[in-house]
Amino acid sequence: MIIDGQKFDVKETFDTAQTVPDCFVLGDSKIGGGHGEKKFYISTKERMREFYGNAGFNARCFVLRSDLLAYMQAMKQEYLNPSQTYRGKEKMSSLWLERVNRIQKLPEVIEFNIQDQTQIVGPRGYVNSSDDAYRLIREISLPNLTYISALRLADSKGSIIFYWKLFADFDAIGDLHSALVYTYGKKETETEKKEIIEKPNKRDEQLRYARIGQGLYREKLLEECPFCPITMINDERLLIASHIKPWAVSTDKERLDPKNGFMLSPLYDKLFDRGFITFTDDRCVHISNWLSPQNIRRIGITEGRFIQMLPIDDRRKDYLAFHRESVFKG
Repeated sequence: MIIDGQKFDVKETFDTAQTVPDCFVLGDSKIGGGHGEKKFYISTKERMREFYGNAGFNARCFVLRSDLLAYMQAMKQEYLNPSQTYRGKEKMSSLWLERVNRIQKLPEVIEFNIQDQTQIVGPRGYVNSSDDAYRLIREISLPNLTYISALRLADSKGSIIFYWKLFADFDAIGDLHSALVYTYGKKETETEKKEIIEKPNKRDEQLRYARIGQGLYREKLLEECPFCPITMINDERLLIASHIKPWAVSTDKERLDPKNGFMLSPLYDKLFDRGFITFTDDRCVHISNWLSPQNIRRIGITEGRFIQMLPIDDRRKDYLAFHRESVFKG
């Protein structure tokens, strides 16, 4: 792995990602009251110390400016159309721009240290820090919709450092946003629009419309891609209509655009959906460093594999650019 011109060896991927809770978040991004707790739950103390060091560890970590900007881009729609009652909900759009501008002024590699919270009784493992980068993470994270993953790296001298990366949980965002009404081949009548606006809380009705839209999207995608281009499976019962740009952050038009998708078998749909693989414009697989070498071998896919039957055109290239920047765990 090359970071800011320096080579690192990936020693271990932490096996679980940590969802950022509201209690950890600072300021206008919070949902509840209070000022936020500095301590951050990692996992059991045993697993945490196995990864970061012995009891009482002081671990050197970093985040990347480019990663933070990609995270903010992935979260842009949530800032513009909040699905949660953030403390600063009315100014979230201006807050997005303010935070992006602040991040752009930072160096590419932003280091901080985390300390084992040995004073906390019980099996749960927590870390804390007083460093500016740690505080920045607490400020820009949106509770319940953000998760943090970590890699243990070694530099050319064998020194250990931990790479933290923030990700948008597109599944959680999609669950929170109300399902949209989809139509195909016609516009809604004014009566239909009025009913939808006046009955926004009828979840069953919203889900029914969402299912109609998803079904139409799948039908159109199957017409163009009637098989998984990786496995060549062509049994429709074993294929998933996977969005390239996630449903949760797509526009109404993008959600129904068959160019915003691939038909994939379930394993590869999950890998693609969660950002563990992506594709280059010349049809090659790119595998995330956040997927352990053991699991890569078990999956049986190789870095740079050419997928000859992957449907690529200019519109898909635009969607894939978003996937590589904001979904893929590079």
